Amino acid sequence: MSGSVITISRQYGSGGRFVGRKLAEKLGIPFYDNELISMAAKESGFAESLFENAEKNTTYSLLYSLSMFGNSTGGMYGLPLSDKVFLIQSDIIKKVASEGPCVIVGRCADYVLRERENVIHFFFHSDMDSRMARAMKYYGLEEKKAKEAIEKTDKKRAAYYNYYTGERWGEIKNYHLSLNTDSVGIDNCVDILEAYVKGFENK
Repeated sequence: MSGSVITISRQYGSGGRFVGRKLAEKLGIPFYDNELISMAAKESGFAESLFENAEKNTTYSLLYSLSMFGNSTGGMYGLPLSDKVFLIQSDIIKKVASEGPCVIVGRCADYVLRERENVIHFFFHSDMDSRMARAMKYYGLEEKKAKEAIEKTDKKRAAYYNYYTGERWGEIKNYHLSLNTDSVGIDNCVDILEAYVKGFENK
């Protein structure tokens, strides 16, 4: 079993979520994706839809709010709902990370956990044709809709990440390793990440 917390950031349709799930299974550690939404909703009493649509609802920079209130739910009075949702979600991410090794997908987890030493950050990308093929196969989208969904989702993810972190989404310096999933395939990506995790923990 791995002793590290692993965050997965990915382009839409790159297969990063599949890699993350397979890696978690191989390492024998928990996998958190949509599970975080349910946990955050239960913890806060807010509807799950608020967390599902969080990337669509950014309003203004959170950096000033964090400097004034701190990154905790205790100082959220007066904040926009979207910012409250981000802070609640961040607390859940910190909670599961503190409980032990796991794989966490998306939701700015790499930024939220940036000060922890035992965290490895991975980013996955792929070419447009491969991403469209996955969107059509796994999400049932028509070719035209698949391309639109990819472009729209990536734009929202970038805006959400940039807005809440002050960093640039996909910037290589924010990750330990960035992989093109189509250059070696999903299963080989899992093997590469497993080897990286072992090297990281034995350095």
